[in-house]
Amino acid sequence: MSSKRNALVLDATSKAIIEQLQTDGRRSYAEIGKAVGLSEAAVRQRVQKLTDAGVMQIVAVTDPMRLGFNRQAMLGVRVSGDTRVVADELAELPEVAYVVLSAGTFDILAEIVCEDDDALIELLNEKIRRLDGVASTETFVYLQLNKQKYDWGTR
Repeated sequence: MSSKRNALVLDATSKAIIEQLQTDGRRSYAEIGKAVGLSEAAVRQRVQKLTDAGVMQIVAVTDPMRLGFNRQAMLGVRVSGDTRVVADELAELPEVAYVVLSAGTFDILAEIVCEDDDALIELLNEKIRRLDGVASTETFVYLQLNKQKYDWGTR
């Protein structure tokens, strides 16, 4: 996601549609229309516009641990060179779920989801630390996930 994208201005109705989908992504356009005061077709058009613009995605959110991915971690990466290049390379790795350029101690933060500690060690040593430009990494292993929410987008 590029920060250079033009922000789509959301009116109250579009925000209400997003809130409806955040509550239940399987809710029908007809149900959403009743809740926000639009026709089913108008809701469908708005949802398409929001997804096409990259404002939202409609996806199934899973619990990695219940799918056999028992090791999650946040990785702080210090980079020598162009941080964007390293971030793009990290984003290509299937074990990497989230990548952001950051300011401060680390140039990049990346969330990692692996099957176990052995897979995490393999990922770090054989893939991530071998990327050109990776100067150093620090791994923050998740012991317990206490909160994960997806409804902040329309506050």
